Amino acid sequence: MTMQVTSDIQTLLNIMAKLRDPKSGCDWDLAQNFGSIVPFTLEEAYEVADAIERADWQALPSELGDLLFQVVFYCQLAQEQGMFDFGTVVERISNKLISRHPHVFVDSSKPLSSKELKLQWETLKSTERAEQQQYSLLDDIPQAMPALSRSMKIQKRVAQVGFDWDELPPVVAKVYEEIDEVMEEVNMPARSSTRITEEVGDLLFAVVNMARHLGVEPEQALRQANSKFERRFRGVEALAATQQKPMQQHTLDELELYWQQVKSAEIK
Repeated sequence: MTMQVTSDIQTLLNIMAKLRDPKSGCDWDLAQNFGSIVPFTLEEAYEVADAIERADWQALPSELGDLLFQVVFYCQLAQEQGMFDFGTVVERISNKLISRHPHVFVDSSKPLSSKELKLQWETLKSTERAEQQQYSLLDDIPQAMPALSRSMKIQKRVAQVGFDWDELPPVVAKVYEEIDEVMEEVNMPARSSTRITEEVGDLLFAVVNMARHLGVEPEQALRQANSKFERRFRGVEALAATQQKPMQQHTLDELELYWQQVKSAEIK
């Protein structure tokens, strides 16, 4: 019997339940648990971000669907174990959005300024953390977040209580200071990989802080830089191929020349 497909969320919930049916479901889906599908969830989230960054609006609905399926999968697992279901998730996020936007859902008669909205948001978050017995500003920042994003989150949090520079110059100076400390470790008579790693970490943290002060999302900026490098290197490979010899047989100066040619072509 073919299941009728509609745009109603219940159809997706029914499909998920069928996939997990112990008698007639899919062996792969039946073998999964909360932990095993986390990597797929992260992958789908990145694919959503990639579609948006490429402005691939035709692909975006499918990528969002893949991400939504991850949510439905978790809900099915939880329902099977008597913990919660999809309705619980919808209820939780609905209540959270309403409680965090009293200026919209409670009293919309007086528009709030950006500063007032930020203060209101911080007060509400602080109240939520207290209710959950999270007394540090940093308590609910996920350890599994990508390191650059987590650095940004940490810095934003501590800035809420004034642990931040008000101007850009000392932020930039800190980056140069950390570069010097990296090189100091590199130039030690007996190099310590542990110390070098620590100093490089401090440098990356300082660069994230500079990005934050400049209004730049570091994770996104690095993804864009990766894409740019990949695009240009493919151009270098194409130019090298015209010389009828493997990449490894080109000198660094030759490869750098190809790189500058590709870069100049993009700028034009």
